[in-house]
Amino acid sequence: MTYALVIGAGPAGLMAAEALAAAGVPVIVSDAQPSIGRKFLMAGKSGLNVTKDEPLPAFLARYDATALHPMLAGFGPDHVKDWCRALGQEVFTGSSGRVFPVAMKASPLLRAWAGRLTAAGVELRTRWRWTGFDGGAFRFETPEGISTLAPAVTVLALGGASWRRLGSDAAWVPWLRARGVGIAEWKPANMGFAVAWSARMAAHFGQPVKGAALLVGSRAVRGEFVITARGVEGGGIYEVSRDLREGAPLSLDLMPDLSATEISRRLDRMRPGESIVNRLRKLGMGKVQIALVMEFARDAPFASLKSLPIPLDGPHPLDEAISVAGGVEWASVTDALELQALPGTFVCGEMLDWEAPTGGYLLTGCCATGLWAGRAAAGRMRL
Repeated sequence: MTYALVIGAGPAGLMAAEALAAAGVPVIVSDAQPSIGRKFLMAGKSGLNVTKDEPLPAFLARYDATALHPMLAGFGPDHVKDWCRALGQEVFTGSSGRVFPVAMKASPLLRAWAGRLTAAGVELRTRWRWTGFDGGAFRFETPEGISTLAPAVTVLALGGASWRRLGSDAAWVPWLRARGVGIAEWKPANMGFAVAWSARMAAHFGQPVKGAALLVGSRAVRGEFVITARGVEGGGIYEVSRDLREGAPLSLDLMPDLSATEISRRLDRMRPGESIVNRLRKLGMGKVQIALVMEFARDAPFASLKSLPIPLDGPHPLDEAISVAGGVEWASVTDALELQALPGTFVCGEMLDWEAPTGGYLLTGCCATGLWAGRAAAGRMRL
């Protein structure tokens, strides 16, 4: 039987399988995990953010790889919303523009998707771990022992190098490198950063910092983040994580809605001799913000309110990152996402070298590249 093989049952792989099945191609999907979509389910644990509802030019600007633009134009925010609805999952757009299923969880969407794939004839094989090549075939460890498959076309959707316990372990890198595929260095993305706190900050671990603007280079980004025992993490930090990873310093404007002149005016109206903490409290600052000022600017607290430096000790480890930069180099693939060194083999999702912030961009990017690769693979079978 002539068939297509998809290795990896995350969003990119499942989207590729759907595209192949829609073209009438028999499809086998293999995944090393006991069930499909493990990282997808984990990402939706606190609310599945499927995409960002914004004009396409603004949406595309959030990705660092222009090669993705045609794929995202073909499967962008509006397409994602329609896709969810077609699976029986109505969506809504929050105040930030982020789009969520009404059910909020990933599991109903994944169940409906798996059902649709099965009905289309897609064969899902779990606990099938790819372990490299056997000549021109793909070798797997399976519950029944070692097996090999020799498909007409293959789509690799194996994820990046973070979340190892959920299957994204980058074990595939040496196998593709040995076949002449260029792999860019892995770097963490959308991750937290270490901070060497003093003991007095322990009382504030787990608390959010709200209302501040994060100052990185020429950018001022409003976003919430969390103080942890190890440092800082959360949406606001993730928004600027690429710049911070590359060495840009981080400062906070703790009162972004007030000018420095207005802050000075308010301080001048306070009674002489009041403690620093009381003055900061009267300015409207919360306990966590005050603690940050006392941690890093005790000698000049009021001068720091519009630009409080936060010394970082580097990013958290790669395996703890929400996503990654690096992976298969764009020079190693055609416009169809076919590997130059392995004709008939396509790649998609986080295997490719691209980076985007959280907020629905990651999931949309994975689905868009999976759809693109699946359609291209189906087209190659018709040649």
